[in-house]
Amino acid sequence: MSGIDVATVYEQAALRRTFAVISHPDAGKSTLTEALALHARVIGEAGAVHGKAGRRGVTSDWMAMERERGISVTSAVLQFAYRDMVLNLLDTPGHADFSEDTYRVLSAVDCAVMLLDAAKGLEPQTLKLFDVCRHRRLPIITFINKWDRPGHEAIMLLDEIEQRLGIQPTPVTWPVGIAGELQGLIDRRRPAHLIHFTRTPGGASAAVEHHVPVNDIALGEYPGLRAAVEELGLLEGVGANHDQNRFLAGESTPVFFGAAVSNIGVGLLLNAMVDLAPAPAPRLTRNGDARKVEASFSGLVFKVQANMNPAHRDRIAFVRVCSGVFERGMILKHAATGRPFATKYAHSIFGRDRTTVDRAYPGDIVGLVNAGALRPGDTLYQDEPVAFPPMPTFAPEHFAVIRSKDLSRSKQFRRGIEQLEAEGVVQVLVSDRRGGQAPVLAAVGPMQFDVVLHRLQHEFGAPATLEALPYQLARRTDNVGRELLKNAHGVEVLTRNSDGELLAVFPNEWRLGVVSRNLPELTLEPLIAANG
Repeated sequence: MSGIDVATVYEQAALRRTFAVISHPDAGKSTLTEALALHARVIGEAGAVHGKAGRRGVTSDWMAMERERGISVTSAVLQFAYRDMVLNLLDTPGHADFSEDTYRVLSAVDCAVMLLDAAKGLEPQTLKLFDVCRHRRLPIITFINKWDRPGHEAIMLLDEIEQRLGIQPTPVTWPVGIAGELQGLIDRRRPAHLIHFTRTPGGASAAVEHHVPVNDIALGEYPGLRAAVEELGLLEGVGANHDQNRFLAGESTPVFFGAAVSNIGVGLLLNAMVDLAPAPAPRLTRNGDARKVEASFSGLVFKVQANMNPAHRDRIAFVRVCSGVFERGMILKHAATGRPFATKYAHSIFGRDRTTVDRAYPGDIVGLVNAGALRPGDTLYQDEPVAFPPMPTFAPEHFAVIRSKDLSRSKQFRRGIEQLEAEGVVQVLVSDRRGGQAPVLAAVGPMQFDVVLHRLQHEFGAPATLEALPYQLARRTDNVGRELLKNAHGVEVLTRNSDGELLAVFPNEWRLGVVSRNLPELTLEPLIAANG
């Protein structure tokens, strides 16, 4: 490790917090991400994804399509310092169509912030993402958002979390006033004070905090305070208190209340990330061993992205440092091929902005530039060989043939398809019926196709058209299956570009059942479903 001792690695790893924000679409995830950066004072003014005319989009939503639609369709990294710590905040796509990208991000973090809408509670995509976190044994901090709007009762939301997720909610902050009539928050660690917030115009800067002693005068001035004090007594009575060991074990979730668009309660959440979220720890490898943080350098590629910034028409691989020390210029090995990989151009990422990074420690995210040989799920290492578990490919449910609108742009079209496949934006399949000029795209959700068309036109200058195919199910098969299915009605066998796997695709469960009964010798294996 170039003379850097083990004690330094431990010390630096302990100063890292790497976490993702997950939620159902429209719960306010990107707004919360922006508010956290605002409270850390790394940006001067918050944007809003759905903001008023003239307001910029959030820092993490850098893609033009995201700014136009007001949703996150790709993950983003915000790395910044706060309270002498280094925070690596990963904003995930909220839409279910981008489950694969979210899953990849969750493989690179040590904790997750689960964002709930006070009026909607637990929604389908939130439940799916929670299952992924549980599968990956990620501790979860809960933030109940939009308390400045009408919503459910706080106690009811806690009960829903416990009943539906099987995890004990332990509120750290508590709202004074019902949803839509927020008068302040009480930090249960310092219950003698009410924190009253004065919102700034448009929520562009941090709300001003006023600490008011909880006494008879305050009880008269704040109508919701008496009920809040009684509710705090009930929480104490049932033992809904934060326990760090149970939190880290995934048995409980600390709960915070607030309103991200008004920057209310966000500072308390940010401090909780420092105080409660775990530091990087040993990481399981493909063979089941644990790679210690002080071992020689190893990193997991969890995302590949091209054309993030028009000024830098390049390709960046996002690497989570899992162990050891990364130093710019070091020669690493690509575990999948055994080939050397040079790291001359390495960046720290903040949205689409980047700065050169010379050194990084466990928990940090490093952007390696012009990483054409890397794909999500790849492992890089130095000295001691290691490979981390591969990232799963989800079962596609939507299929379409894509063709270039302009044959004179066929070279750009092919390059764009290859790039988007390498990034994991969409699965690319080859059909014997159509040939290489008309590949078949396979996606978890149809919005992935929108991203492909948008990026082909705007980044590669290759406008394209899509022709939907009538398939909804995919099963893994083999060469024998390919021959058996050649004459099967309504069925097609496609080859996946990335790994050469054969996928048999079917229009519905009924056709799958008929084919399976008629061809009992046929090998059909299910793929991983997008809901975890």
